Amino acid sequence: MKARPGTTPRRPRRITLRARLTLLYGGLFLVAGVVLLGLTYALFQQQLTGSGPQMIAGMYADDSGRPGAPGSKAPAGGKRDSDGVSPKDLPHTQIRTADGTVLTGDAAAKWLRDETQRLRSAATTSLITQGGIALGVVGAAAAGFGWLVAGRVLAPLHRVTDTARRIASAPAADRGLHERIALHGPDDEVKDLADTFDTMVERLDRSFDGQRRFVANASHELRTPLTLGRALVEVAMHRKTASDDVHRLGENLLEINARHERLISGLLMLASSENTLTERVPVDLADITAHVVAQLAPEARTAGVVVHEKTTETLTGGDALLLERLVHNLVENGIRHNTGDGHGWVRIVTRAREGRTEVEVSNTGPAVPVYEIPSLFEPFRRGGGDRLVSGRGAGLGLSIVRSIARAHDGEVTAHPRGDGGLHITVRLPN
Repeated sequence: MKARPGTTPRRPRRITLRARLTLLYGGLFLVAGVVLLGLTYALFQQQLTGSGPQMIAGMYADDSGRPGAPGSKAPAGGKRDSDGVSPKDLPHTQIRTADGTVLTGDAAAKWLRDETQRLRSAATTSLITQGGIALGVVGAAAAGFGWLVAGRVLAPLHRVTDTARRIASAPAADRGLHERIALHGPDDEVKDLADTFDTMVERLDRSFDGQRRFVANASHELRTPLTLGRALVEVAMHRKTASDDVHRLGENLLEINARHERLISGLLMLASSENTLTERVPVDLADITAHVVAQLAPEARTAGVVVHEKTTETLTGGDALLLERLVHNLVENGIRHNTGDGHGWVRIVTRAREGRTEVEVSNTGPAVPVYEIPSLFEPFRRGGGDRLVSGRGAGLGLSIVRSIARAHDGEVTAHPRGDGGLHITVRLPN
């Protein structure tokens, strides 16, 4: 059965390793028990066939014809039947049955054969029935004991799995890398696996931490020459002897310098937003949205975009500056990537829903294929796969939005609008 489009295929139900080990223990025990029961039955049949009829005959007859005389012997000679009893063995035997009937000769031999067969069947049935019941009870107990033993043996593996799952489900790729298994126990294969996993996570943690430090340090170092270059260009432009060519060159250089400054500021913001928040304060997203809309109003008028806001008091906990940058980048992205025909719009909604705080930003604009949406949240990416820094930005806006949301234990989802543009939703804890 195929999964419907847009749905996650259901994983087939699987048997856990603990259940498989339990079935293995119980199955081996039952097989061994059945073999033992079969050997016991075979030995029992051999013993019963070899000695049963002679014993019963000796119990019921003697040479004087008195049944049950101790130490009596059956006469020898004569042809015996399949049960080892012949009428000639009992020529003078009288057998009195439980109902008082006295049997002699052929009738006594037949009764003795029937009685032997009955005792043999009763003993065999008792052995198989009671042995089978005992085997089932002991097998169930063995399976239960195997379940407990398997759980005890697999407990370290569950610990490794739980730790790996927590790290993998962390909001950011490097958010849970500080956690270690630190398994204590015998020096066996499971401990080797846990120690190897800890070593791998430690190396990844150092790698991510070094990457963040490099970005932050490089951004700080690049700010100084950019600031110095902007100052030198402005001084050259404001000299009295500066020509028109110098003014035009200075304006171009200042514009390029401003783009680089925005890029570096974005890198710094991206590096800082990927760090875990150490302090959270109550923040009203409605106030932040109103402030951001007022701040971006000149840019919206220049682009011919109308900004609509529908906000109510929506509280969440976190860093106010980072949350302001999140809303700012969403609204700025909607303004810059719009229709460009003077009829575009951006709509911002803040609300509380199902125990979460939501910020929704929708905008008109060019159609965005569904397969391109994941790449929009990668650094230096914009629609169409463009990776070049342009006048519209450095391609870090939505990457910063995602990093800030993850730092606040939130999530970002986006999907294209039917008539062009995007609909982006940020969900944060209350």
